[in-house]
Amino acid sequence: MKIVKVSYTTKAEFSEHNQGNIKNVMNDLKNANHQGINYNACLSGDNKTFIHTPFFKTDEDQKFLNELPSFKTFQEQLKSSGLEVPPRQEFLTLVGASTNIF
Repeated sequence: MKIVKVSYTTKAEFSEHNQGNIKNVMNDLKNANHQGINYNACLSGDNKTFIHTPFFKTDEDQKFLNELPSFKTFQEQLKSSGLEVPPRQEFLTLVGASTNIF
């Protein structure tokens, strides 16, 4: 299992658009019913700092996400939006969970 935490801060005026892009990715993942990805995205109280935490069962599952057209659109638009704080990526190790991840 691979767990990645990504956090970044958008400009205030881009936050709503970014939320829409994230919702598009999540809808596409739900429709694909791809069982090897458990992806969560949250918004901080400042309404412009995002924290993404995808869990991947395998490297192939991560590749599936990276090749998803809506995910590519999300990444491209995020990069071109002029972020206040660029993405910071961390790799995490699961210690415990209240439900089965996969």
